Amino acid sequence: MALADEISPISPIGMTLQAFVDACADEGVGKGRAKEAYQAVFREGKTSSAPAKITMPEIVTRQEEPVNEGVTVKFVQRLPNPSHKLARHGIDFDDIESVIIPMIGRSGRKTHTLCVSSQVGCALGCDFCETAQMGLIRSLSASEIVAQWWAARFIEGIEIDNIVFMGMGEPMDNLDEVLTAIECLTDRTGASIPMANITISTVGRVDGLRRIKEQVQKPGWKRLGLALSLNASNDEVRSKLMPINKKWNMQQLQDILLELREVRGGRKIMIEYVLIPGVNNELEHADELAAWMNPFLKDPTREKAKGHGGLLNVIPYNPRRDSPWPAPTEEQVDAFVERLVSHGVFVNRRRTKGRDTMAACGQLGTAEIRKRKFVPVKLSASEDQSTPDA
Repeated sequence: MALADEISPISPIGMTLQAFVDACADEGVGKGRAKEAYQAVFREGKTSSAPAKITMPEIVTRQEEPVNEGVTVKFVQRLPNPSHKLARHGIDFDDIESVIIPMIGRSGRKTHTLCVSSQVGCALGCDFCETAQMGLIRSLSASEIVAQWWAARFIEGIEIDNIVFMGMGEPMDNLDEVLTAIECLTDRTGASIPMANITISTVGRVDGLRRIKEQVQKPGWKRLGLALSLNASNDEVRSKLMPINKKWNMQQLQDILLELREVRGGRKIMIEYVLIPGVNNELEHADELAAWMNPFLKDPTREKAKGHGGLLNVIPYNPRRDSPWPAPTEEQVDAFVERLVSHGVFVNRRRTKGRDTMAACGQLGTAEIRKRKFVPVKLSASEDQSTPDA
């Protein structure tokens, strides 16, 4: 057994209990002591409990915005990065933006959802998104992803009920680290977030969704939430807004989502639709969107998915910096939603939270680093690195 002062500190952030126990065993630390240290970090918020020791990225900015359900909080953690492309201009750091969103459900219970980032920037170039204007700086490690939860829980002091991978970056471009982070966050000895309370969002990487299809068939993963950022009712509009549609079109997206519905036992898939005035908000767009959603509508003849297989979230556009489009009016949103409902679509009209602090959907991004840098992205460790053909 190694003496206490001879044990090298080990950070469990981003690790499951078993991975931490294995790492501690190499230092001569037994399972019982490792478990106590792991729980001290994830349950009590301690930064040091031998052999565990963590260092949290500094929170450099924090903004609050009152909403009906409470207060939306955006916080920014800073990671030193002396090799940053813009270091010669004094930018030798990476900023990670996260948002804590209060919600009140049908039962009246107040909960908090944490929107986490999986990358610094994004390479996929969606025209309406602030993060896309940065380009991709780099992907985050599993520990940097989990650190966002730790900061929300123990620095902000807010109990986190749900986690959505809808912050900066495309999760499917960093899927290995995202899945590792989820394994850590769902570990019952640690953060213990239920798998059903975690959602991965994607702009439409079909190859990534195929990997998710394999993943959700593994024990414990079936209830993982999925969301597709669709944002258009036809390929012409979507290809203009989202370059990735030139590689994987709306029919291919529909096909893989229907396959996922089957292997997930009919669990609903969220379809996200950002409503942009003059782009995708006409009633004819609603009609086209309802037709695309038709396979996800209620079908009492199905053994699985008795009920709606897809929930459509209509999100009023939150203007990015230098946006060519305004936010839609309430009348425009209401008319679009009503038309969808008339077609039998299961619609949720998303309320805007955090728009004034650039914390709302599509607004995350560091203004100081809005200089595109395409770096290789990969789906898994076994693949050759290549920039997406988008």
